[in-house]
Amino acid sequence: MFDCGKLFHNYPILESLTAAVKSAFFLTGTAMRASQFFIATLKEAPSDAEVISHKLMMRAGLIRRLAGGIYTWTPLGLRVLRKVENIVREEMNRAGALELLMPAVQPFELWEESGRGPKYGPELLRFKDRHQRDFVIGPTHEEVITDFVRKEVRSYRQLPRHFYQIQTKFRDEIRPRFGVMRGREFLMKDGYSFHVNYADLEREYQNMYQTYGRIFSRLGLSFRAVAADTGAIGGTGSHEFHVIAATGEDAIAYCPDSAYAANVELAEALAPAAPRGAAVEPMEKKETPGKIKCEDVAEFLGTALTRTVKAIAVIRTELAEDAPGRFVLLLLRGDHDLNEIKAQKVIGEFRFARDEEVEAALGCRPGYIGPVGRNNIFVVADRTAAAMDNFVCGANEAGYHLTGVNWGRDLLEPAQTADIRNVVEGDPSPDGQGQLALCRGIEVGHIFQLRTQYAKALNCKFLDEQGKEQVMEMGCYGIGVSRIVGAAIEQGHDERGIIFPATIAPFQVAIVPMGYAKSEAVREAADTLLAELLAAGIDAILDDRDERAGSMFADWELVGVPHRIVVGERGLKEGKLEYKGRGDAEAQMLAREDILAFIQQRLCAQASI
Repeated sequence: MFDCGKLFHNYPILESLTAAVKSAFFLTGTAMRASQFFIATLKEAPSDAEVISHKLMMRAGLIRRLAGGIYTWTPLGLRVLRKVENIVREEMNRAGALELLMPAVQPFELWEESGRGPKYGPELLRFKDRHQRDFVIGPTHEEVITDFVRKEVRSYRQLPRHFYQIQTKFRDEIRPRFGVMRGREFLMKDGYSFHVNYADLEREYQNMYQTYGRIFSRLGLSFRAVAADTGAIGGTGSHEFHVIAATGEDAIAYCPDSAYAANVELAEALAPAAPRGAAVEPMEKKETPGKIKCEDVAEFLGTALTRTVKAIAVIRTELAEDAPGRFVLLLLRGDHDLNEIKAQKVIGEFRFARDEEVEAALGCRPGYIGPVGRNNIFVVADRTAAAMDNFVCGANEAGYHLTGVNWGRDLLEPAQTADIRNVVEGDPSPDGQGQLALCRGIEVGHIFQLRTQYAKALNCKFLDEQGKEQVMEMGCYGIGVSRIVGAAIEQGHDERGIIFPATIAPFQVAIVPMGYAKSEAVREAADTLLAELLAAGIDAILDDRDERAGSMFADWELVGVPHRIVVGERGLKEGKLEYKGRGDAEAQMLAREDILAFIQQRLCAQASI
């Protein structure tokens, strides 16, 4: 049997330390000595690494590619992943949710029952077992959890319930990229709540909103919760949680003077406060040869881009080919962009019209099209475009545009006016508290009020107090656990590597001794310091490798360890150790007896940010 006494006998410096210190040393074992750990940093990132998080995770040796969008997490990377996972788990438990574990493999018949099977698309990886039965690798678990609850919960007395899991998902992305940011296999926390009524669902939704705030605060990330579109998951109310990063894929609109924030897909663009001006210019047709973009037209005519209107031709696919209103012109101010999600909510499913369809309807190919003289065309104008006067638009004749165009005088009022554009910097905030600003974010969490969508489809019901069957209300709450690691790196990095928050760094402190193998004084001081840090609950590692100091420093900076302590003979003679924080410009010398309290203070300060 293993003799713990002999272990400590081999490290005499530990003999006088407390039982807690010995326990910390024994239980952590190889995890606290670099020579016995697995560190595999690279000088250069692989050529296929695109974004900074992918490059740095590969260089720091956190992940290694197995196949497109599929990665092995190394021992170092797994430490980060597990720390994220543990914070998520602790806060979910604190919020009253119950952890379970559902199968990754799901029968396709459940997806057929919910109606999502045909709609989800090729991201849903399907396969047949040896009996030719259809299965899928779960990209999400709404069907499975609803099936579980409908079999286990019968009465209102058993509600509400909130179950969650932290488990591997698979979505067969057509083009997996950006490392763990958009991989095919990923680790996710998905939770599902079940309720007797909508009021109770709203209560739990707010509980999760607050819980997610605590999670991302504890993770040490700068984030925003934003109102969002429900997308493919469905339901009503929805909020996304975004890590703020300049490289983020999502645009977020927020008001610096209030708590308002929303994904640009959902942020409302208010109608102009000022009324439409008078028609003071005559409508004229002007030659604009080769000018098909609003920017070029405005420059050619010597007018402001904000005085132009662009027309976008679309086909409403839900209507029959010969149905009135199938061909639609969407009108926006020339400097504004169409928001397809908003437009879809106004006119239903649509696609952009082909050139021949535009020519058949308007007698002109795209680039010069407009609404004037086309009273039989269904026109939807954005709120801003509908409020414009004396504007420029296409003349429905190649090489020509119209100027001085006015609603009511030169063309009919739009059949429908709606918010169909993306907001821009300076737009009034929908809450009336100021102007909107834009930033970039990486979505790492999403909460939904699913309502009864899945419960109805899967017949998930309970008996109420009168003994009558009622459909359960549902909520859905997801966090991309592995994606958080990439997002944290996108937010925190510099030219030397990763800058992890202390709560999720692979190690909080790296002890780097100068001449560990050669100097007994350095070796004993480093071992003692390691034991003290571990006993205080600080996650530390001692770099006892026979490497140059510069190489060791570079590794720990690349990996993102937030605190570094250098133990050297010269400093020890003066009773001092060298300390450098990951974000500090210069190192500083600290008294040996003060180092533990100093590190504890720094960690507490970081945790409270």
